[in-house]
Amino acid sequence: MTTARSAREAAAVANPAAAARDIVLRQLTHSPKSRLQLRQKLIEREIPEDVADAVLDRFEEVKLIDDAEFAQMWVRSRSQYKSLARGALRRELAEKGIDPELAQQALEQVDDATERQQAIDLVRKKLRGSIGLGERSERDKYTRRWVAMLARKGFNPSMAFEVVGTVIDEYLQEA
Repeated sequence: MTTARSAREAAAVANPAAAARDIVLRQLTHSPKSRLQLRQKLIEREIPEDVADAVLDRFEEVKLIDDAEFAQMWVRSRSQYKSLARGALRRELAEKGIDPELAQQALEQVDDATERQQAIDLVRKKLRGSIGLGERSERDKYTRRWVAMLARKGFNPSMAFEVVGTVIDEYLQEA
């Protein structure tokens, strides 16, 4: 055990509220977090639950913790940079303890057209000139692969099959 960690643990025993504030501030320095994530970190660091809840309540009062804002930011970021569909984003927000109503409000940022375009872009990235999609068996193999990739990113299966079929048809017409 390191000396710094020993000192932190001793401080947590002596003044758990101060230790909890330090932990929360350190966690928020790295990246935004939901209240549940921060609470789990405090419990993991053996901060009493009543102290953890009191500290988190105070941080919410001063707007350093805001699950609604966190959800909005999370959806924007993960949709734009990871091309995740609403299904995957909804699951991620639930894992982070975001209330379903707040999650739904955040997910309204992503519309059907944007989601469809993201799916098309993902499949087009996977197309390579050396793929022999003219053969039925190859076309079926790549269709399964690409639909599975879209499913992992939270896209609706019927839309995934339709998008993959459309992109393959466009590719074969251009070839």
